[in-house]
Amino acid sequence: MQELLRARADSKNPPQPGGTPFYRPIKWDRTYYSFTGFRDPEQELEQAKKVETTLSQWLTNNEPDATKKQNASMPRRAELKRLKGELMEKLGLLDIRWQRKWGVAHRCCQLQSLSRLYSQSPEAMLNLRGYIIVFTDQSGMNAAGHVMLGTMDVHHQWTKLFHRLPSYCSLLQQTVWLKDRIGLLLGGIQVMHMERGVAILPLEEHYSTLSTFHRRLLPHRLALHPRSLQGLTMTLENDRSTPTLHAMGHFIVPTICDLAQLQSFLQSHAAEARARCLHKDQLEAEEEDVVSSCMLGLSLRSLSKEPSVSSSQMIPCCTRLMEERWPHMQGLHLRISHFYSVMQDGDLCIPWDWKG
Repeated sequence: MQELLRARADSKNPPQPGGTPFYRPIKWDRTYYSFTGFRDPEQELEQAKKVETTLSQWLTNNEPDATKKQNASMPRRAELKRLKGELMEKLGLLDIRWQRKWGVAHRCCQLQSLSRLYSQSPEAMLNLRGYIIVFTDQSGMNAAGHVMLGTMDVHHQWTKLFHRLPSYCSLLQQTVWLKDRIGLLLGGIQVMHMERGVAILPLEEHYSTLSTFHRRLLPHRLALHPRSLQGLTMTLENDRSTPTLHAMGHFIVPTICDLAQLQSFLQSHAAEARARCLHKDQLEAEEEDVVSSCMLGLSLRSLSKEPSVSSSQMIPCCTRLMEERWPHMQGLHLRISHFYSVMQDGDLCIPWDWKG
């Protein structure tokens, strides 16, 4: 023990003139802290981790701040709603969406920028009629056929995109044709695309993936009954080597895979895929009911969730919230996530597996 004490004392001595100091973290043995009475930082960290935040405690500490921020954001929320409605009407849009959870002020600025462009060059935006606009990190068209406006792009780049929309429309039609052809070759299955988190797949990349798979599939003519996989869905992925069945019931098919193996996999897992799809539909219907009941029962202004929160996580979360009926939530915007946070406009984020 004396050796530990001398080592600690030596570590505190300044380096001799002319020497080069050598810094490194020192991890002391537990017996050192027991002998000296000093606090063990690692032990304190472990104890802090064991004390989990409870929802009741967190709401008590953060509800006043959330209410203050939400009240301050009300004029901006009203302005956002007005701008969105006006632009949808003027441009003939089906909807205006955002890729990320930007703040209300940020979204207002984006709509104001689009409104100024319309005032300056209304003729350049005639091609937007009938589309859905999504403010994202890049301009173009995504795999779903929505017009993407890069938030860091200038008006010239947006205008250039609007002029190219007829070409994008033609590419989208070819993409739809490829999906239909692949579906016919694979027993009537529906080819779809699912976004991963905030990443958005450009239409050009989606078309390239479909075209590559179709060219490989066409010469082989798999022995699948024309309607054996009707009602089922699949996605194409470039970063896989073997086909899999997702928990939600859709097939994940590699663009480059053994086609004989693919045929066998689709046929042998079709029944399980239908069962999972049915279970997914039941979960989604139950989730819709429980979210509606929770929003009404807790008097919330809104109730939403992160895309990464599944229906099987959202349902028990909302059920438990209704059982507790926290008064601190009344009149607030609640978002179910994986962490606790008060957003800049007063929205409350709580983890789906919150502790009571």
